[in-house]
Amino acid sequence: MSGAAPKEQWQDLVTASLLGTERVPVPATAVPGLPPRTSAGLPADLAVLPADPAAELLELAALATVARRAGRRPDPAEPLPAAEPDPAPVVSPAAGHRLQRILGGEHPDLLTEWLTAVVTRGQRAPAHLLPSLLDRARRGSPADQDLRRLAAQAGGARVRWLAALNPDWRFVTAQTGLSADAWRLGDAGQRRGFLAALRASDPSAARDLIAASWATAGLERVMFVAVLADGLSQADEPLLEAALDDRAEDVRSWAAYLLASLPGSALSRRMADRSRRCLRLERGQRGLRLHVSPPDSTDAATRRDGVMPGPRISVGPVAGGTVMGGRGVGGSLLADRTRIMLELVSRTPLDTWTGEFELPAGEIVALPAGNWAPVLFAAWSRAASAQGPYDPGARTWMAALLTATVTGRPPATAAEMAALRQLARRADPALGAPGLLPDPEPGAPPAVFGAIAVLRFRYEMLKELDG
Repeated sequence: MSGAAPKEQWQDLVTASLLGTERVPVPATAVPGLPPRTSAGLPADLAVLPADPAAELLELAALATVARRAGRRPDPAEPLPAAEPDPAPVVSPAAGHRLQRILGGEHPDLLTEWLTAVVTRGQRAPAHLLPSLLDRARRGSPADQDLRRLAAQAGGARVRWLAALNPDWRFVTAQTGLSADAWRLGDAGQRRGFLAALRASDPSAARDLIAASWATAGLERVMFVAVLADGLSQADEPLLEAALDDRAEDVRSWAAYLLASLPGSALSRRMADRSRRCLRLERGQRGLRLHVSPPDSTDAATRRDGVMPGPRISVGPVAGGTVMGGRGVGGSLLADRTRIMLELVSRTPLDTWTGEFELPAGEIVALPAGNWAPVLFAAWSRAASAQGPYDPGARTWMAALLTATVTGRPPATAAEMAALRQLARRADPALGAPGLLPDPEPGAPPAVFGAIAVLRFRYEMLKELDG
């Protein structure tokens, strides 16, 4: 047996492999557990090794590698620190299973709502689902700070402990440790996170920070306006009204959307005045009906408020011509009128119509409007979805519109179906309670079945958190 140390024997094998077995012999190597090779030849125990010197060298190197790894002493390890105790109660088993279903791909767009409900109730997500939750939040875009913030809050102390062990989850620390330095030195995501946190704790300070930073913000002005959506109030109106004159279209669009959602805003009053001239109640031989007469074009003031003529939209046949992919009679003009009507009504306070017509929402939605019915349904649905978080009266319209899709004329156009999908995710989840809304007819469009399914999923989701 060679008296060389294992490290020296390994170096001998490396040297032989570099120089080649034609120039140097295969070194005698002691492999723990096997007799060594000697110049007299291989012992019987090693007869399985190839006779070819090059192959023999490789076999010895492989055996020596396995022996070295198997005999290595483990490195010293310090025990991991324990996670801090968390007084928040874990959600119910049913709610935890619901989270697992959402993370598994069932209605994934409801994850933010589930997390918001958990945080609002002072609960926390199950520990065994936190890795999947953190991976889902990590895969979101950097601008999706709400999901990351909610995941950090709903995970509690355990999620902060996990984040310290995995660099991919460091965004948790960024969400929970935001300071003024994040605003001055952070990236776009950290700046948004800081501003959103400030908005939640001190809306006035957040508004002042936005106003002071507006002139030098550049592309971040869109983010500024978007952050104002949380906790929108009358105090935000001057800042948003000024943003209607911004040079960036996205900024103007966001500002107009929020002002139209804000009850009592000057923009919503201007929209109501315009819409009243376009929609009126008539009494005919068959009873009440809606007469629609939108303008042919928009003036500068209307365009400033966000109503911009755009590409033709597929909302069904319109009086005087058809807008369904082809131009029809006067199709280009009608397409503009259709879009103008859609934008005007969707930005008008819904109580405008209950006051103007002196009818409840359910009866207004059921009124015949001829070929304009799809446009009005899409516009009212958009208005209800936008105004719902700020105006309790809009929830009555949501219920009326959802009932109309089940009991009345089903949606048949892309604009209606898109509005219905949004409505199902914004309406009061209580509408999903068993028996509150009738089941769709067997021949109803899939979008109707999907909307009712989402409502019932949301109802059960929140009931499990309260149980």
